[in-house]
Amino acid sequence: MTPQPPSQAPLRFGANYVPSAGWFYSWLDFSADDARRDLADLAGIGLDHVRVFPIWPWIQPNRTLIRQRGVDDLLSLVDVAAEFGLGVSVDLLQGHLSSFDFLPSWVLTWHRRSLFTDPAVRDGVAAYVDRLTREVATRDNVFAVTLGNEVDNLWPSNPTTPEDSTRWAAELLDVARSAAPRLLALHSVYDATWYDPGHPFRPVDATDLGGLTTVHSWVFNGVSAVDGPLGPATVSHADYLVELAAASALDPARPVWLQEVGAPRPDIGERDAPAFVRGLLDAVTPNPALWGVTWWCSHDLDRSLADFPDREYDLGLFTVDHEIKPATRELAAVVAESRAGRPAPAPRPALVCGVDLRTQPERRGEVAPGSEFHAEWVRLRQVGPLAIVGADRAADPAYLAARGIDAVLTPA
Repeated sequence: MTPQPPSQAPLRFGANYVPSAGWFYSWLDFSADDARRDLADLAGIGLDHVRVFPIWPWIQPNRTLIRQRGVDDLLSLVDVAAEFGLGVSVDLLQGHLSSFDFLPSWVLTWHRRSLFTDPAVRDGVAAYVDRLTREVATRDNVFAVTLGNEVDNLWPSNPTTPEDSTRWAAELLDVARSAAPRLLALHSVYDATWYDPGHPFRPVDATDLGGLTTVHSWVFNGVSAVDGPLGPATVSHADYLVELAAASALDPARPVWLQEVGAPRPDIGERDAPAFVRGLLDAVTPNPALWGVTWWCSHDLDRSLADFPDREYDLGLFTVDHEIKPATRELAAVVAESRAGRPAPAPRPALVCGVDLRTQPERRGEVAPGSEFHAEWVRLRQVGPLAIVGADRAADPAYLAARGIDAVLTPA
């Protein structure tokens, strides 16, 4: 499936679906009625899609066993989403969720083998990706599969190298595309891929693999320490990350999906959350590379569940009792405004980045939040939309025109 160039297509707005009753443990006794009430909340504020997270070890508890009951529960959730006109993107390997890692026992304990390098494990994962992708592709409202949620978070306990990481993702994306050619097949990573010089998953993995680039923007990565909850660096971080992704892609028309973004406490206080949501969306939605925005997350986490980081409990658009939040009303307002149509992107200047993230991943720290380049981009961004362009393309008129860039600025 080839996505329409983002500047020509309506923006998509959705939520990462976190069940209000029992968090993801609810997969152990799935209730379509509970899911129906949750998804009614999301459809009610105008969202058009959800990203859903089956728990890998509960569907494939043994390398050669894929439980049909687990598959059927996933399909039931997809069908409930269809009742509300919601598209569905399915994340396959969970993998990493809200500070917990869910891995099957055939990867752990006495069988400890790297998810990314062990041949037998890779064969088992390939069988799982093939089976689930074929199953969900039978539902018309499924538009994408992602290999997993921030799979790069799993590497410390699953040794890998940059070369192995790229090969692992490329092979599994081939499996998914073969299983369901009509679906977007995607690779999802968190922002250490963009900012950590030593991380074994590289920006080129995000920009070259899969049908579009996905980014996850979280201000607790250090950017909120730069200028507080409503400062320009914090509010514009999502736009900055979308720009880094767009500038790093070979194709100037490659879309970027802001697949996770939220208003985490204590970085964003409850009173500041509505203004943060409005400011963030006002900054990022005009970006011509943007495909869509998917909020993390749909519902709060019940505080009766123990051992989560405190910020995980209050990230929802709705409470566990289905009460809408003031910040959610801001999101709903932006969604309603977007129905008027996506305005044609206005020409904008670009700031030249001297770091080539494709070929110099060891220099990622030079574009991280708080770096000199980031600070200069934030300063100039306050005047209006500001692209990022690599030094090797700063004098390419065709490339600049394709990205809507009308002037090139050199960092002070």
